[in-house]
Amino acid sequence: MSPACRRPRAHSALSNENGSPARREAKSRFRTDAWSPVGDTVECPSTSCGNWQRQLIIALLSDIHGNLEALNACLKDAGECGATRYAFLGDFVGYGADPQKVVDIIARHAAEGAVIVKGNHDEAVEKTPLYMNESVRAVIGWTREILTRDAKAFLASLPLCVRDGEMCFVHASAAAPERWDYIDSPAAAQRSIDAAQAAYTFSGHVHDQELYFQGGRGKTSLFRPARGTPVPVGRHRRWLALVGSVGQPRDNNPAAAYAQFDAEHEKIVFRRVPYDHLAAARKIRDAGLPASIAYRVEKGI
Repeated sequence: MSPACRRPRAHSALSNENGSPARREAKSRFRTDAWSPVGDTVECPSTSCGNWQRQLIIALLSDIHGNLEALNACLKDAGECGATRYAFLGDFVGYGADPQKVVDIIARHAAEGAVIVKGNHDEAVEKTPLYMNESVRAVIGWTREILTRDAKAFLASLPLCVRDGEMCFVHASAAAPERWDYIDSPAAAQRSIDAAQAAYTFSGHVHDQELYFQGGRGKTSLFRPARGTPVPVGRHRRWLALVGSVGQPRDNNPAAAYAQFDAEHEKIVFRRVPYDHLAAARKIRDAGLPASIAYRVEKGI
């Protein structure tokens, strides 16, 4: 069993580490009994976060990257659209200037039953990998100093993949979550779909919004959805949705990106949410982080 797929421990990612009653109360809200490790995944039993098919709308958010303004804008949009459940698909830190505040929000949602999986930037807080460039390494090093002990422990405890009935949640590819492979072609999507063994696979990592589907003969094809338009995703096919990046979109549009899945009516809609991206970029510069990262947030590249 992969260490990242073990039963998550109860951690509070709140900034206050003084053992206050508020912190102890928040810590007690973390549910560990809902997570049961199976192979390289975590299974959600029907008694807790399972049976999400009965829920109406699931907000799918990934690649927040320490961007508090973008996260708050997407959560507000999701709430206004009637989201009843949340799934966060990794990369909560890296690039942005508010990693602690973002992890605090993710931890609160985890305590309320949201699905949370680990991304490669979250893993990098434990040990920076060699493949990351100099600018990213600088941000990860800074993030490591900013985060509290509890926040780092919370990120370390997260599983790589969560399966819940007909749904699979994973940051990268379900075929080998620990390798952080990109879903950048129908062939890569098919490997992930086959490994997930679920009607719906939800992923991030690519920082783009795309939808793959497996036809009757098993061939996987790419569909580029129109933003804001519901797409029918019937269970008679298998689907893989790349939900986009909340904190650092890369399609020349700085608006935050996430998706909403209507499990009851079998539809998915890809959302774009304008927010104060200039303020987010300014905070990156003010923190002394690489200017190139602030520029990417400003331009959406």
